Amino acid sequence: MGTVGAWLPDKKGRLTSVIVGFDTIEGLAKQTSYYGAIVGRYANRIAKGKFTLEGEKYSLPINNGPNSLHGGKANFSYKVWDAKQIDEQTVVLETLSEHTEEGYPGNLQVKVTYTLTENNEITITYEATTDRTTVVNLTNHAYFNLNGEGNGDILYHVVQINASHYTPIDSTLIPTGEIAPVKGTPFDFINPERIGKRINNDHPQLKFAKGYDHNFVLNRHGAHLPVASVTGDITGIKLEVFTDQPGLQFYTGNFTPGTNLTRGNVKDTMRTAFAMETQHFPDSPNKPNFPSTVLKPGEVYNTQTTYKFSV
Repeated sequence: MGTVGAWLPDKKGRLTSVIVGFDTIEGLAKQTSYYGAIVGRYANRIAKGKFTLEGEKYSLPINNGPNSLHGGKANFSYKVWDAKQIDEQTVVLETLSEHTEEGYPGNLQVKVTYTLTENNEITITYEATTDRTTVVNLTNHAYFNLNGEGNGDILYHVVQINASHYTPIDSTLIPTGEIAPVKGTPFDFINPERIGKRINNDHPQLKFAKGYDHNFVLNRHGAHLPVASVTGDITGIKLEVFTDQPGLQFYTGNFTPGTNLTRGNVKDTMRTAFAMETQHFPDSPNKPNFPSTVLKPGEVYNTQTTYKFSV
């Protein structure tokens, strides 16, 4: 039984699998690197698994060094969602995250809609409501190799990110709270650049994350302009990312263990895939200067991200 992926023609018309997946559901269930998962209730990291909301202190499971990552140990990536196919191009997933689940307040009702368009786009729409004040930050954690999954590293892929600033991290990968300019640093992707050109530079931020695993503060865009693009150097396949979110986590697979056997019995070795996770900023509940991730009763969390492919 195959698992979900995306197959596209490259510049020579050859069908190419660009999203890393698994040959079996069992393989997908065993892995711990969030391949293709919806992650939440809070995507990315919260420092020491603690935050205070409306004067009340909350504690979350610690599952990434001293911090809580992607919603905790039993996060959304482990849920069995209720699925409904609307038509040939649309699937809706729904779940209830109960009050105090993984330490978070409020019964959170979540709906995620995947739509495949006629323009080679995958659009993901996230909606959530709560019955008490909580924090929410949802994303998708697909891993891409635009030269074809299992076809070597991604260091010669060319990346452009429309972000003049990023959020530096400490040694545990938690943002320091600073919003720093990318100019003059290895994080400047305003102009297209190879992923591998500066990834091994002697820069403390790169050493902390063993490469890129950082939140980029996106410049404001119109509805039809991409916030980022990546092009495979061998296939010519191009991925463009569109989102209404303020941040983008660019992750170069620095911590993939090399023990998961992905589709075709290929080991997921370091830097053989990348992720572009649209999001609010990591640790926002503890950083008042970051955009708020608070959701209150009566409000609707609603956000949309589109991944568009072309050659």
